[in-house]
Amino acid sequence: MANTTAKVYVIYYSVYGHVGTMAREILRGANSVEGVEATLWQIPETLPDRVLEKMKAPPKDTDVAVIRPEQLAEADGFVFGSPSRFGMMASQVLAFFDATHELCLSQKLAGKPAGIFWSTGFHGGGQENTALTAIPQLAHHGTYAGDGSRQPTELELQQAFYQGKYVAGITKKLKATST
Repeated sequence: MANTTAKVYVIYYSVYGHVGTMAREILRGANSVEGVEATLWQIPETLPDRVLEKMKAPPKDTDVAVIRPEQLAEADGFVFGSPSRFGMMASQVLAFFDATHELCLSQKLAGKPAGIFWSTGFHGGGQENTALTAIPQLAHHGTYAGDGSRQPTELELQQAFYQGKYVAGITKKLKATST
């Protein structure tokens, strides 16, 4: 009998603890769903200790394991968290995604749902750009054509139809109000 428990990985990088706090709550929410086993992971630190000291960053969570990119293949879904650093995901998160090259080539993450969350130190801290910089990372692991033999699924075709219909309807309404 196949294992029907869905594995969700909550994966985060946190500098000052805010994203880690949010990650624990996301983990709690995910584990509240029957038939789901959620696990909390940290993205590896890339900054030297001396730099983290100068930033007055608190110590990393010692009770949360650091994930390796190849471990992503074991999960059925993901939620990634990052602080907003200069209007984008933290470089540690980008470096982690860069290290998923083999998974991208093999498309082992294709079709697995993923979500994102982030934290900023103030309003106007680049929240919207943090979300936008996550999209290309996730998209490279999702919809693909591979060697050209893969054709769009029925669901993808339905989504394409709906998108065309939706944009055309909005365009028609805008055109009618501009004349």
